Amino acid sequence: MPETTISPLTSIIRRVVGAILFLFAAVFIVYLDRDGYKDANGDGVSFLDCIYYATVSLSTTGYGDISPVTATARLVNIVVITPLRVMFLIVLVGTTLEVLTERSRQALRIQKWRNTVRDHVVVIGFGTKGRSAVNALLAEEGVETNQVVVVDTDQQALDAASALGLITVHGSATRSDVLRVAGVQRARAVVIAPNRDDTAVLVTLTARELAPKASILASVREAENVHLLKQSGADQVVVSSETAGRLLGIATRTPLVVDMVEDLLTPQTGLAIAERPVEESEAGGSPRHLPDIVLGIVRDGQLYRVDAPEADAIEPGDRLLYVRKVTPAEDLPR
Repeated sequence: MPETTISPLTSIIRRVVGAILFLFAAVFIVYLDRDGYKDANGDGVSFLDCIYYATVSLSTTGYGDISPVTATARLVNIVVITPLRVMFLIVLVGTTLEVLTERSRQALRIQKWRNTVRDHVVVIGFGTKGRSAVNALLAEEGVETNQVVVVDTDQQALDAASALGLITVHGSATRSDVLRVAGVQRARAVVIAPNRDDTAVLVTLTARELAPKASILASVREAENVHLLKQSGADQVVVSSETAGRLLGIATRTPLVVDMVEDLLTPQTGLAIAERPVEESEAGGSPRHLPDIVLGIVRDGQLYRVDAPEADAIEPGDRLLYVRKVTPAEDLPR
């Protein structure tokens, strides 16, 4: 669970330095009034004896071989040494208590999240594809950062995801226990975006076994591996290399088309492809006559393009894929 804190090493170093400062403060105070202390050996109190006395006093050991005998020394012990002893113990014991308390608090937060999280999205891999998928998810209305879980083996990638407020799980998504920690069995969607196609196939198999009802969307580099992802249980497969190649080919003749496609695929600005349910007043009509630019109709889980015969008339229960205006035209950069 993301939380902004200083590193444990920095915290420990600060506490150790504080304890040393308290110790030397006690040594200095005792040394200034060393004539007010009595050593059991009767040979006076040296600087080493002052260090020894301060150490055993602050640690509450107190062997009694060196003790304050004058009123001034005893007053100093009451007013100064005792508060230093308390602060010394707070610093040392507080380090252990803080670690134990933080671990318990973190465990409780994780357990509470696991018990309450439902219909979240698990993103496997936080590379270029995974980051873009997360950005698109967060741009949708109603999607919060605590509804996105990132699974990766790269700690730097997880740190970047945690900085965005996302929940992270360190481990290989090919292992079922790692996916269980991410709550994949209760997720509404699993986005699989690793760097290797064989990893994508194995993760898809594992995720489908744990989450038979979740929507699994996977990315592969080579088109020849699409059928493997489909057989493994992926609902949608995106071929990243071929998609990029098509855009490059289009750009050689009509480069502005690439800009328009990028605009449609970016949900934060300009135009975006969206989906909405059919309104009651729209049933029976043609999607071509709607104010929205309709691209297709989703009926019983099947997509029909707007020029298909099945899309001539809108039926109750259909959903429309349309072009949504996100940013007014006058607000776009020219």
